[in-house]
Amino acid sequence: MDDELRNRLWSALKLVLWDRWSPTGFYGGQSEDAKQIELLVAKLWLHYFKEPVDTIPEFQPGYSSSAYNVIRTQFFESEWWQAYDLIEFLIKNSPDNWSESLKPFINDLLEQENAAYRVVGEEVAEITSEYESESVETALSDSSPQVATHLSRALELLSDRQQPDYRNSIKESISAVESTCQKISGNSGATLNTALLRIKEVHSFHPAFEQALKKLYGYTSDTGGIRHALTEQNFEPTYSDGKFMLVACSAFINFLWTKASELEA
Repeated sequence: MDDELRNRLWSALKLVLWDRWSPTGFYGGQSEDAKQIELLVAKLWLHYFKEPVDTIPEFQPGYSSSAYNVIRTQFFESEWWQAYDLIEFLIKNSPDNWSESLKPFINDLLEQENAAYRVVGEEVAEITSEYESESVETALSDSSPQVATHLSRALELLSDRQQPDYRNSIKESISAVESTCQKISGNSGATLNTALLRIKEVHSFHPAFEQALKKLYGYTSDTGGIRHALTEQNFEPTYSDGKFMLVACSAFINFLWTKASELEA
């Protein structure tokens, strides 16, 4: 993260979030936005800085010891990945309408500065392809809560900039596919084959396409696959493996839901 990108990202945070704060009025009243900012700051102190909340100074920008300046200093003096972590925390903990304004603003800046990261869901992930991010976003928003939980966890494990866990990210991605199959079939024990058989009652697949879907699923489920205990024969997945499975499984889930909706039509 070079200085220009860091400067622009902070400006986005200031324009979308921090500028909403205003001091208490003459008669003691405070705007709802200001209250939300102070709540957000309290969450930062408690969960991000992990400092006692009774040490939070007044937010007031312009004062060297203010909460605003503490946050600003942290953003500009931290490692690059810590700056992304702060952005991620703010996206996850701001009011929904603020986050929805912040995410495209941040992504536009990341794209303009040719950064290797984008906001996908609520994570800052090393995914720059618009198709890939849209596929994951669609699967997150259009799936059942259980499926979305698996995908969110897969994205979180993949995007961890300190200790990424590609193996478990892949497990969560394929678990999202399983949950989709179970939801579509109405069978809590359903497998991919069960869901495909149900969909094939109305829609036919090209045999090669069907086999491709099954082989993708089998990649994680055979005796040497990702979901089994580690042995000397197991390979250790990399970022590219985890990213491929997240995007492929998201596209697979979107395909299954689309076909299921056509089946019900």
